[in-house]
Amino acid sequence: MRRYGKHTDEDDIRTRPGRRNTRPRTTIRPKHEDAAEGMVLTVDRGRLTCLVGDRTVLAMKARELGRKAAVVGDRVALVGDLSGKKDTLARIVRIEERTSVLRRTADDDDPFERVVVANADQLAIVTALADPEPRPRLIDRCLVAAFDGGLTPLLVMTKSDLAPPDKLLELYGALDIPHVVTSREELETGDAAERVRDHLTGKITAFVGHSGVGKTTLVNALVPDDRRRSTGHVNAVTGRGRHTTTSALALPLAAPDSWVVDTPGVRSFGLHHVDPSRVIHAFPDLEPGTAGCPRACSHDEPDCALDDWVAGGHADPARLYSLRRLLATRERTEGD
Repeated sequence: MRRYGKHTDEDDIRTRPGRRNTRPRTTIRPKHEDAAEGMVLTVDRGRLTCLVGDRTVLAMKARELGRKAAVVGDRVALVGDLSGKKDTLARIVRIEERTSVLRRTADDDDPFERVVVANADQLAIVTALADPEPRPRLIDRCLVAAFDGGLTPLLVMTKSDLAPPDKLLELYGALDIPHVVTSREELETGDAAERVRDHLTGKITAFVGHSGVGKTTLVNALVPDDRRRSTGHVNAVTGRGRHTTTSALALPLAAPDSWVVDTPGVRSFGLHHVDPSRVIHAFPDLEPGTAGCPRACSHDEPDCALDDWVAGGHADPARLYSLRRLLATRERTEGD
């Protein structure tokens, strides 16, 4: 029997052949204080194109970030090869705190939320007035997602030569949402882009809309080819008679600190992730009136204090109607 004592050496210690090193891994992570700052422009199969200074750099997420994913618009810290040359790859070692988040779920009963864009200031909701017909329920859902995520909404209505905007404007008038009305001819001549551009200066604006409304046509007019080339490859699929964006893509405008983010066309906008209690924050004229509401009030029940608040002249009744309509979108389908 072999005994171990003060005279033992490494030859006296028996180890299993091929046994892996069981030394515990350190929990101390490098701070990467010298990491470069960048902005995620697009994500494609685990590879992220980032703007670092005046050049685009291809990067991947560092293992130390775990399951935390970076999305378009994220401010990140990068290390490694930042030259931007072909076949080079940097590492994203930190994702900075987000100021806003546009999220959606595939359906209302889908618990898995998807972050579409981070740090956007504004959400441009593009809808056609005809061909295809407007989908107010989808617009409502996008508004709820904007209010929930901290984005200011902008309503862009296209194809006004086919139908007037009056009915839609009346529906959203109480919300005081900035809006732009354009025609097909203005989209082709570029006049539509110029009027929309006035609302984009100094902001990061995400564009959302379902197929056929002219969203990507508008984005193409806003961002000339030379500025697209400055941010590298545009991840899009072009088909005959249509241009379909397959992943979110951030593109720079001519004005400083101005970006547009073209997002994939949506057929639905699930709101499973939205806490209805947060939507009230977008109604500062109504929010003080909730102080007298019962706990977990849906704001659409007999004991809701908002009815008395509005009756007392503190807010317009149309605002309360709009709030309740938006809150109800989480409980019904877009076709209702």
